[in-house]
Amino acid sequence: MPPQRIDLKRVYESPSDTDGLRILVERLWPRGLSKADAAIDHWMKDVAPTPQLRTWFGHRPERWAAFRRRYLAELAENIAAVDALKRVCDGRPVTFVFAAKDEDRNGAVVLREFLLQQ
Repeated sequence: MPPQRIDLKRVYESPSDTDGLRILVERLWPRGLSKADAAIDHWMKDVAPTPQLRTWFGHRPERWAAFRRRYLAELAENIAAVDALKRVCDGRPVTFVFAAKDEDRNGAVVLREFLLQQ
C-alpha cells in the first residue's frame, strides 16, 4: 500500500517525532554518517536511480529535467523495487531520507512524485 504521507529530509538533519517511518532512498550510504546517527528504519537502495543515471546527473542543475524523465522511466520499469517500497510503507506516514545537498533536485523528489501519481 502506498504511504499515507511522504515527507523529504536530508539524512544529515536530525530525526523528528513527525518523520514517521524513515526510509533511506539512496543507492550509496551517505558519507561521514554512522548508521546509529542516521536513525534509518529501512534502506531501500534498489529503488534509487541506477549508478549510471546517478553518475550522469552528477547533481548538475542543467541536467535536472532529463534526469527526472529518465528516473521516472526507470521507476516504471522497476516494478519489484517499487512494490517492495510500497509494502514497507504499508499506508503509514514516511520520510524519504536523502543525501543530496540540493533539496529541490534529487532522486527522493522524483520518487515521491512517482508514488503520489499512482
